[in-house]
Amino acid sequence: MASVALIGPDGAGKTTLTRMLAASRAFRFKYVYMGIDIGASNVALPTSRLAEAIKGRLGLASPRHAPRAGARGAGTARRRGALWSLARLANRLADEWYRQAVSSVYQLRGFTVLYDRHFVFDFAEEVAGGGPEGFDRRVHRWLLDRFYPRPDLTIFLDAPGELLFARKGELTVEELERRRHAFLRIGRDVPGFVRVDASRPLAEVHAAIVQEIARMKGLSPGTAALGGMAR
Repeated sequence: MASVALIGPDGAGKTTLTRMLAASRAFRFKYVYMGIDIGASNVALPTSRLAEAIKGRLGLASPRHAPRAGARGAGTARRRGALWSLARLANRLADEWYRQAVSSVYQLRGFTVLYDRHFVFDFAEEVAGGGPEGFDRRVHRWLLDRFYPRPDLTIFLDAPGELLFARKGELTVEELERRRHAFLRIGRDVPGFVRVDASRPLAEVHAAIVQEIARMKGLSPGTAALGGMAR
């Protein structure tokens, strides 16, 4: 049984590389998206997909962003906001544990599961950044930190903020650098955390990841390159 997570800021190549690995014959891989984008998820609860579809079709906003109500409706708005937060938290936790259950089934069947992102790292306070947060978000992070299973191998795809920004044009160079160093700080205390230079050509990064997975399994990197004979 083994699980491998590819993590890093936007533009590091997580999705591209996990899909490349899943399509390769280095090992018996199964791909599981472990991020918050339900539209990109290959595994998710029906309730999560339904909520996403409704929001997309009707343009619904959470009560937090709804227009202000008058004085008479303020109490009702607060109650609705609290109920929305609790429902969102319950569904998010259920969805995360559902994906973990699917991953466990794959592993029991002898597959090495590839995680594109991972909730434990993406929701870590160091990565998410400071700022005010609601009670539901704090509870969510606490539960992830205390109870959610960690990958057997965590591969951090590292690249400078300038390169990450050039690849996707999202966030800012400064924010990408902040997140990059936050991942590295977290990794100091995480068993099985490995940094891979993701600024190199894609084929080289892919080969380096295969070597790390082979090393985790106690195999020689050359054996893994033979196309799955090291299973």
